Amino acid sequence: MRLTRDKMCSFCGAEWSEENRLLGGFGAQICRECIERGHEILDELARSNRTPTPPWDDMSIEELLNFLPNIVRTATQVDQFLHEWVQMLHERGASWQRIGMTLGVSRQAAWERFHRSKPDVTQDEISG
Repeated sequence: MRLTRDKMCSFCGAEWSEENRLLGGFGAQICRECIERGHEILDELARSNRTPTPPWDDMSIEELLNFLPNIVRTATQVDQFLHEWVQMLHERGASWQRIGMTLGVSRQAAWERFHRSKPDVTQDEISG
């Protein structure tokens, strides 16, 4: 399976680089800055004993719209990871029937979606 070198942070959208390595698993990737910010938020919440609210609750429509391309890029990254995972399973001998059953679809539906090693993704979908 590919390493995270062609990925981005699922939280802020930062691209992987030698200076900005990503930690990831199951499709999501996170950069050091977001990990550190996450620790700060969790520490602050523990000290204040308050219930967290999602950041989008206080965002304007413009701010929300500005995040849409990053959400699309994250969804594309997760879908690519799903394709890689299914390809790995199939290469290790899992049948299309078993893959389909696990995903809650038919063998044929699993094959149609995943028989190519990569999903059909256009540059417009990735860049927003």
